[in-house]
Amino acid sequence: MERRVFAKIGPSILNADLSRLAEESQRLLDCGADYIHLDVMDGTFVPNITFGHPLVKCLRRNIPDAFFETHMMVQEPARWIEPTADAGVQLYTFHIEPCSNVVDVCRKVREAGMKVGLGIKPNTSVEAVAEYIDAADMILIMTVEPGFGGQKFMSDMMSKVRWLRSNYPSLDIEVDGGVGLDTINQCAEAGANMIVSGTAVTGSADPKSVITRLRDAVNDVVLGHMNNHN
Repeated sequence: MERRVFAKIGPSILNADLSRLAEESQRLLDCGADYIHLDVMDGTFVPNITFGHPLVKCLRRNIPDAFFETHMMVQEPARWIEPTADAGVQLYTFHIEPCSNVVDVCRKVREAGMKVGLGIKPNTSVEAVAEYIDAADMILIMTVEPGFGGQKFMSDMMSKVRWLRSNYPSLDIEVDGGVGLDTINQCAEAGANMIVSGTAVTGSADPKSVITRLRDAVNDVVLGHMNNHN
């Protein structure tokens, strides 16, 4: 019997006040976030630098029970596995593009006690990641070019999500980039269930309402599919 996937909402704190990161993250969790999406950028794989495992470790000390995903937009994902695990991260999402041996990195992530997420940039085909699905817990489809927040959502990436959902009905599929109330229906209908939303949540006067509406949009589609199969 296949596992049903349900919505998980993970706000990105990329555009939050980094000097108040613990408070901002806790506020999002109190508003119903399922996990916190932490964007780690090295200035090489992407043209921007954010923060690394020392900050994540500090955040973990302040928020001991939250589920953390690090989105590793880095040139050498294998290099940061151990310190990221030590920082208390549960899901280590890295990009396949810079990796010479994706399966080996996946193995090392698991050995460090974390779940494996595999991400692809907009110009990378979904078939490129398909061969590694057995080694992963989640696939991330970038819906903007990684590196900066606040970019415009790329609707044509939904064909990748649809292909994954059609071929892997119980897979966790994450979308990240330009996802908000005006684009969530496209994501949900394509089959995404892990929703990363940045400014739409952190910049809202009512983040709880935004998180609830994002979740409802996904779960309405899931429930609709379940009813259609009954």
